[in-house]
Amino acid sequence: MTKKIEKLDFGILSSEKLQEIAVKEINKAEVYDADGFPVEDGVMDPALGVIDPGMTCQTCGGRIRECQGHFGIIRLSRPVVHVLYTKKVRNLLRFTCTECQSLLIKDEDKSLRKSNLKTECPECGEEQEDIDLDKPYSFYEGGNEIKPDEIRERLAMIPEENAAVLGVEGSDPKNLVLTHVPVPPVTMRPSITLETGERSEDDITHKLVDIIRINKRLQNNIEIEAPEFIIDDLWELLQYHVSTLFYNDMSGVPPARHRSGRSLKSLIERVQGKEGRFRQNLIGKRVNFSARTVISPDPNIGINEVGVPKEIAQKLSIARKVNERNYDEMIEAVENGPEEHPGANYVFHPDGRRRRITEENKEELLEMIEPGEGWKIERHLQDEDVVLFNRQPSLHRMSIMAHRVRVLPQRTFRINPNVCAPYNADFDGDEMNLHVPQTEEARAEAEELMKVQEHAKSPKMGAPILGMLQDYVSGLYLLTRGDTELTQEEAFNLLAEAGEHEKSLPDQETIKGEDLVSLFIPDDISLTINEGEDNELVIEDGQLVKGVLDEDALGDYGGEIIQQLNIEYGSDKVSEFLNRVSRIGSVYLTRRGFSISLDDLEIPDEATEEINELIQNTVGNAEEVIERYRGDEMEAITGKTLEETREIKITTTLNEVFTDIGSIIEDEIDEDSSALVMADSGARGSMQNVTTMAGLLGQNSVRDQRINRGYKGRTTSHFKKGELSPKAHGFVSSSILEGLDAQELFFHQMSQRKALMDKSLRTKTSGYMYRRVSNSLQDLKVEYDQTVRNAEGEIIQFRAGEDGVDPQKSDRGILSTEIQTD
Repeated sequence: MTKKIEKLDFGILSSEKLQEIAVKEINKAEVYDADGFPVEDGVMDPALGVIDPGMTCQTCGGRIRECQGHFGIIRLSRPVVHVLYTKKVRNLLRFTCTECQSLLIKDEDKSLRKSNLKTECPECGEEQEDIDLDKPYSFYEGGNEIKPDEIRERLAMIPEENAAVLGVEGSDPKNLVLTHVPVPPVTMRPSITLETGERSEDDITHKLVDIIRINKRLQNNIEIEAPEFIIDDLWELLQYHVSTLFYNDMSGVPPARHRSGRSLKSLIERVQGKEGRFRQNLIGKRVNFSARTVISPDPNIGINEVGVPKEIAQKLSIARKVNERNYDEMIEAVENGPEEHPGANYVFHPDGRRRRITEENKEELLEMIEPGEGWKIERHLQDEDVVLFNRQPSLHRMSIMAHRVRVLPQRTFRINPNVCAPYNADFDGDEMNLHVPQTEEARAEAEELMKVQEHAKSPKMGAPILGMLQDYVSGLYLLTRGDTELTQEEAFNLLAEAGEHEKSLPDQETIKGEDLVSLFIPDDISLTINEGEDNELVIEDGQLVKGVLDEDALGDYGGEIIQQLNIEYGSDKVSEFLNRVSRIGSVYLTRRGFSISLDDLEIPDEATEEINELIQNTVGNAEEVIERYRGDEMEAITGKTLEETREIKITTTLNEVFTDIGSIIEDEIDEDSSALVMADSGARGSMQNVTTMAGLLGQNSVRDQRINRGYKGRTTSHFKKGELSPKAHGFVSSSILEGLDAQELFFHQMSQRKALMDKSLRTKTSGYMYRRVSNSLQDLKVEYDQTVRNAEGEIIQFRAGEDGVDPQKSDRGILSTEIQTD
C-alpha cells in the first residue's frame, strides 16, 4: 500500500522519540563472542539487522537485503552537549534570564550579537553574567564552568516562543543536550571479512564501542562515589567520544584515530563533500559497461568515430536477442568465445540464467541456442557500434557525445584531433570514459541526439565549436596560398593518399591548391569572409576565388564555411566535409614537410637595427616622462593623481613600441617562416608570440600595472631606491631568441606566475559557480507550450530564453527561418 507524504519536519530527536524507535538498549562493549557470533546487547546485536547470509533479523525476521535494519540506543550516564549545536546552546543561555527565562535582547530585529545583549533582566531585574563558549563544547558563566546537566535544566525551562526567537523551532531546547545516543542499524555500518579471516569493523562501530566503554566506566565511578575530578575527567572523555561520533574534524581537539593512526570517519564526513554519500554515491555512481584509458590522436579516423583497444572491446559487451536474421553471426560469436574477437562473453537462457562461455560448455551451448526462443548473447563490442564518449570535467553537453566504434590495436582510445575542442581535450595524458548503451532505446537516442556532428554548433552561441585545428589549418593554408601549384600526378597522389579515389581533376598540367580544395565545397555555397580586409576570402558557387583557407574559414569557434554547410545541408555534410578536407590538409602538410627552427625567426640586419633604435628611443621617451614628473612639469590626467598619470604615460609609451616592432617583424620575416605561417593562418599562436620571440618581450605587468612590489622602495636589490626607469619596473628589451638577463627573467617570471595563479584560481572558482548554477537549474525544462517550468509546474519563463530561439539551431542567435526570409 502506497502512502502520500504530507509534510516533513526537521528537528532534533528527543530522548523520548529515540527510545520509541529503538528496538533495544545497547550497553556491552564486546562486539563478538569467542565463537565469532555477535554479542547480545553489543553494537552488532542481531536485533539491529543482519549483514551475513543465512542469518535472520531477531526483530523483523527478515534476511539479508530484506531487513533494512533497526536502531538501538545507548543511555548516557551523564548528559553531554550536542557538538553541532554549541552556538545555538550559547545563544539560548546568553539571551535568556537565568532566573525567569525572559528574553534579554535590546532590539529583536537585530542579530544575536553581544552588543545586542541586556545585562539586566527587564522582567525580574536580575543581573546577568555573560556566557562564554570555549570551543568546541565547554561553557562558562562568570569564569565558572557550567556542566551539561545544569545546561539541560536551564534549557528545559525556556518557553517555546522565546526559543523560537533564538532560532530553535519545532523542538524542545533541552534536546540540544543529549541523554541518549542512537545506535545506527548494522546495515548502515557493515563489517568486512579480511583475507586472513579477521573481521574489520566500520569507523562508526569503533566509535560506538568507545562511547559504551567510557560510559560504563563513568557509571561505575558514579556508583562507587569516586572523587569529583575523576568523574569530571571521564565525563569530559564521554563528551569527546560522543562529539567525534558526529564530527571528527573539530578545531582545537585532536581527532579520534584508528590504531593505524588514520582519522575515523564521523557521521558528518560520511555525508558532506566530494567523497560524501550524496556526491559520491547518489548524484553520480560508478557504472558497469564502461571503460577508461588515455586518449591519443588519430587523423585517419572520422570525427564521429572512436578507436577502441581490442582488449577493451573484448571486455565490454552488448546483449543481442538471437533471431533468424542474426543467428549465424551470434553462433559465430559464441564459437569464438571470450578469447577471440569478435566473440561473446555470456549466454542468457530463456529463463534469465546467465552463463559465462568457456571451452568446456561451448559445445553444449551451441546445441541449445535456437532463434526466436528468448536466447540472448552478450557479444563483444565491434566496429560501428554506438557508444558514448565523455571527458571530465563535464562542463557542457558536448562533454559527452556518441561515437561509432573502430576496434584498433594498442591500448589507448583514439580520436580525431578535430573533436578536441568540445571535449577541451589534449594529448598530454588526458583520460576519457567510454560507456556502452545496453538497450535499443538507449542506442537510438544516442544515435539521434548525441552524434558528434549533431553538436557541430555550440548551444552557447550558435556558432561552430567543431572545426579544424593546428596541422590541418596549416596544411590547407599553405595549399591554398596563391603560389601553390601541383602537377596532375602530385594532385592525384595526394587525393589517393587521402582516400579520395573518385574525384576527377581538370585535364591540365598544373593544378592550383584552391582548385583541389574546391572539389569538396558544394556548388551552391557562396560566401565572403572578412570583407574588405587584407585576409578577405571569397567563395563563389563552390569555387574558392580569392583568399586562403585559415582559422576564420575552418577553425573551431569560428569556421564560417562549417557554419554555412550546417545551415544549408545539415550536420552530416559538416561531418563529411571535416573528415575529407582535413585529411587533404594533413596529407599535403606531411608531403611538403613542416617544422620550426631558429632560422624561422630570423629577420634582416637592417630590421634588427631599426628595432634596437626604436627600443632606445622608447626608453628615452619613458625617461623624459620621468624627468618631467620629477621636475613638477607634469599635469595630472583628470581624476588621476600625478603618480597614476606618470605610470599611465610610461606604460602607454612602452606598449606602443611592442605594436610597432610587431609590424616591422611581420613585414620583414620570410613569408615561408613556419612561425609566421602558424600565426597568420591561426593554426597556433599569434603575431604577439612571434614578436616576443624575434623582437622583444616588452613590458611585464602584474594587476595591469608595471611591476612595483619587491624590496622596500625598489623592485629588486639591483636597483636604487626610488628608481623609476623602465628596466627597474619590468620592461624587457630583449627577445627570447636573443636571451634575457637575470633581472629581465625575474620580472618575466613574476608576470607569468601571476597569470598561472589567475588561471588556476579562475578554473576553481568558475567550476564551483557552475556546479551551484547547474544544481539550481536542474529541474527546469521547456514544456511543449514553449514555457520554461520547474518541477512543480510553475512558469519560470513564458518563452525559453525570452525569444524561443534554440541557439544550436540558429545562425549565431538568428533563427534559420529568419535568414531564409531575409
